[in-house]
Amino acid sequence: MTIYNYVVEKPNGEPIALSDYQGKVLLIVNTASKCKFTPQFDDLQKVYSDFQQYGFEILGFPCNQFGGQEPGTNEEAVAFCQINYGVKFPIFAKLEVNGHTAHPLFQYLKQEAPFNGFDESNIQSKLLKMIISEKNPEWLVGDAIKWNFTKFLINQSGEVVRRYEPNDEISTLQEDIVKLLKA
Repeated sequence: MTIYNYVVEKPNGEPIALSDYQGKVLLIVNTASKCKFTPQFDDLQKVYSDFQQYGFEILGFPCNQFGGQEPGTNEEAVAFCQINYGVKFPIFAKLEVNGHTAHPLFQYLKQEAPFNGFDESNIQSKLLKMIISEKNPEWLVGDAIKWNFTKFLINQSGEVVRRYEPNDEISTLQEDIVKLLKA
């Protein structure tokens, strides 16, 4: 099984098979417009601009499960990303990433790339862990997505290579993208 077995929705509700992205390196990200990590759209767009021509795509999936930080419609989420951050990569319809209503794609991603714990030496990781323990303590257990801007790197065969937590460095992600594009 690969991510190519899944279908997601465009903001207008039209289904799109992830097999349409076959042969590309992908970064799948759960996003939100009103999150402390929202400025990551700048870095993500830069990475997209740098590598798209080499067969790289970012797929953004708005999610409102983390503190209600994506309250608007699908169209509002897309417009926010484009207007405020110049996002050119695809933003899909809102979905859920945790719980019994989690989209099957994110169930698969979590299964293939389990949570590796918080970097306790990083102050942002400690703060994120505190926020989660207050707002959604059930997500501290297991492989649940912990917060917005969790990222999954996918190789050209549709296999999950790595999971990045919201406060992981973009430079690490870039290095991993380059390795896959050269493979």
